[in-house]
Amino acid sequence: MSQLFSEETHRNLLARIPHCTGREVSDWLRTVEEGPALVRFEEKVTWLRHEYDLAYGHAKAIVHEYDLRRAARKLL
Repeated sequence: MSQLFSEETHRNLLARIPHCTGREVSDWLRTVEEGPALVRFEEKVTWLRHEYDLAYGHAKAIVHEYDLRRAARKLL
């Protein structure tokens, strides 16, 4: 996995995503879930950037949050 942001930076990016993109983070997480079956972190980031014209930091934060939540579901 690529270099990740600090936890604080990650949370700040997530908080700004709705304002910058016009969509809630939950909508973006659903988009990643329903998107192509890409395996690598950077592939998902690149797909979001090109498909939805997202900034690199926003795409990276969305994919990181998606991976965190998916991992948490596996632990249950």
